[in-house]
Amino acid sequence: MKINNFTLKLHLLAFLLVLSCEQAPQLPDPLNAGWEGQPVCEVLEDNSNIRVLKCTFPPNIGHEKHYHKPHFGYTLSGGTFRIIDTTGIREIDVPTGYSFSNDGISLHEVLNLGSTTAEFLIVEYK
Repeated sequence: MKINNFTLKLHLLAFLLVLSCEQAPQLPDPLNAGWEGQPVCEVLEDNSNIRVLKCTFPPNIGHEKHYHKPHFGYTLSGGTFRIIDTTGIREIDVPTGYSFSNDGISLHEVLNLGSTTAEFLIVEYK
């Protein structure tokens, strides 16, 4: 599905409006956010300390607008993504073996623009 520049800007504006209203708790968490009504994450572990998710994104599949609690992530299989967050819209290559973390609440939406399936492990702290 091709998205023109105008549509992207409208999408960003709507996304930033949600952020400006501080509605993160009203957004779904990564497990409950999917793509076009289909789940993209599954629970691998859930205990009193952590929840571990495996999120899988085939080509042209993303993760609707959602929030993350403090977490650590690891890229099992990388890919090229469009990310919409508080800094705007950008395209990035996420390599296999890349790790990331955030100690606060973060919000974003992503779309796999690549031709391969990307997979991530997300470890959320409780």
